[in-house]
Amino acid sequence: MEVQLPDVPMVKIFSYLDAFSLLQASKVNKNWNKIAESDFLWRRLCLKKWRFCNFTYERLGTQTWKQLFLHQTKQERRMACAQSEDFIYKEAAENLGMEPEMAYLSGSGITVDGQGKSIICIVSSTCKLYTWDVQEGTMIWSSPVQQSNITNLETLPQMHLAITADMERTIKVWNCHDRDPLATCTITRICFSLKAFLTKDGPFLMVGDSDGNIHTFTMPELRDISKVHAFQYSVDLLHCSPDKKWVFACGIHQHILPKVFFTECLLRPSEYSTPLYFTVPFASCYRGCWTPRRENRITLMYRRGSQKKTGFTTFDLTAESPWGRKDIQAHQIASFLLPVHIDSPNWMGVGDGSMIVFESGPYLFLFTVNGLMLQRFEGHQSTISNIWVDSLHVLAASVDGSIHVYMWEEGGHYPYLKRCCHLEYLGSSVTPRCNQVSRAICDNVSIVRVVSRVHESNILVMYALNS
Repeated sequence: MEVQLPDVPMVKIFSYLDAFSLLQASKVNKNWNKIAESDFLWRRLCLKKWRFCNFTYERLGTQTWKQLFLHQTKQERRMACAQSEDFIYKEAAENLGMEPEMAYLSGSGITVDGQGKSIICIVSSTCKLYTWDVQEGTMIWSSPVQQSNITNLETLPQMHLAITADMERTIKVWNCHDRDPLATCTITRICFSLKAFLTKDGPFLMVGDSDGNIHTFTMPELRDISKVHAFQYSVDLLHCSPDKKWVFACGIHQHILPKVFFTECLLRPSEYSTPLYFTVPFASCYRGCWTPRRENRITLMYRRGSQKKTGFTTFDLTAESPWGRKDIQAHQIASFLLPVHIDSPNWMGVGDGSMIVFESGPYLFLFTVNGLMLQRFEGHQSTISNIWVDSLHVLAASVDGSIHVYMWEEGGHYPYLKRCCHLEYLGSSVTPRCNQVSRAICDNVSIVRVVSRVHESNILVMYALNS
C-alpha cells in the first residue's frame, strides 16, 4: 500500500536535493511531480547558485523559476564547452579613442528573458555614447555629440540605464533610447569613479571625485542623498559587495589607506551621526575584489617596500550592534607577499573557495589567499594586458589581440579553474597594440573587447556564441 507524506514535510525533504535529484524525483509519481515542480524549491536553487542577483517575479516574466534555472545552467555549460569555431566574430569600426570605456547594458550576468541578447555600451573619442547589439554586430543607438569628453561610464543592466561623467563634471543618466538624458547634475570636482547598484530600497549611484569625496544619488533622477569626505586625494575605485552592504573606496595615491564603508550610512545619512567605515591598514592598494558568493569578504592587492613587492591581504567584515550602536569589525584572515621570481601583476580577481587569480607577463596564476600556488597557466603567446573576472568566467586578454577564456569549477572544487578556449583576433593584418586599459568583458553568450591597432583607431571586437 502506497503511503503519501503530507506536502509540507515533503517540501522540506526535497529542499535538500540538488537540481538533478529534483528532476529525478519529479518522475516518481504525480504527487512528487507536483512538489518537485514548485516555484519555492527552484527559486531556492536559483538564489543558492546565483546569490545577490536581484531576482524578482517581475523580471521573470513568463518564465518559472525552474525554467530560469535550466535556461541559465544551459547557457553556462554552452560557454564552458565552447570552442573558437562556436563564436561568430564581428567588428565595429569606430574611432573609440585612446581609453574607451565599455560595459554591458543588458545580458550581463543572469539573463531572465531567455532571449540571449547582449547589448554593449561604449564611449567614443567623438564625445558620444553608443549601444551595440553583439549578436548582430550592429549599432542600435547613439547619443548626440556631448560638449565635453566622456571620462567615465557605468551601467545598471537591471534597469537598462547607462551613466556617464565628463570633463565638465557633469553626470548624466541615459535610457539609451531617447536623444536626451533622463537626468543631469553637475558636481564641483572632476569625477574619477562611478558605481551604480540596486538594493531593496531602489537604485543608487555613487560618485568619487578628485577631492576625495563620495557623492551618493538616487537613480534615475540623480537626487543628492549624501556627500562624505573619504580621502585627501581622488577616489579612484568604488566597489560594492555582492549584497551591497559594503562599499570599498580607494585611491591610487601611495599615501591613501583604503576604506570600507557601511553602505546604509551613505544611503541614510540622517540616521547616522558619522559614516561607519573600516580603514584598511595597507597603503598603496590599487585593486580590491569582493568574493562573489560571500557578502563580507574582500581581497586587496598592494605594493610594499622600496622594491614594490606585491602582496595580497583578505578581510572578513561584520557590522555589530553592541549597546545599540553599530560598529564595524574587520578580521584579517590571510596575507602574503608574492615570491620574488614572479613579476608584479597589474590585474587580479577572486573566486569561490578563497582563491586569487592574477596575470604576470604571459602567465596566469591561481593562488589561495594564504599564498599557496594552485595553478600556473601557460600557452599565452604574448603578455597578458588585462584580466576580467566574475563568478563564472576569467578572461585573459593579451597584447596580440587574443583572448583566453577560463571558467571556475562550481563550488571552488578541483581543478578550480579550467581553460575553455582561445579566441584569436581575426581583424586586419595590422599588428594589434593592446595597452593595459584595453580590456575584455563577457556574459554567458558573448565576449567583447577593444583592440588597439598601430597607426589606426581602436575598434570594438565582438564574439557571440552561435544560437
